[in-house]
Amino acid sequence: MGSFLTRSLEPTEVAPTPPDAAEAPAAPEKGPLFKGCWSCRVLSGTGLIGAGAYVYLVARRPMKLGYAPGPGTIAQMVVGISIAGWGVVILTDPKGKAYRVG
Repeated sequence: MGSFLTRSLEPTEVAPTPPDAAEAPAAPEKGPLFKGCWSCRVLSGTGLIGAGAYVYLVARRPMKLGYAPGPGTIAQMVVGISIAGWGVVILTDPKGKAYRVG
């Protein structure tokens, strides 16, 4: 079997206790994700709008051929519109404009 005594009997050093919450420095405040980088917003926004348009149009293709839309087709169209809407939000940056001082 085994022995119950698996550790040495030598005294070990105890690690120091962490500082209290009042002594700890505050974490730096994080800025906006895109930080006003216009080219980043244009690239990602137009990419999302294009991806959303593609998803929407692929879902709509059978409807143009005369097939009735099912729940999966409608869900795919909603997802495509949502992706495109996300791209519009990134392009317009409504939260960032609300706090700009001219």
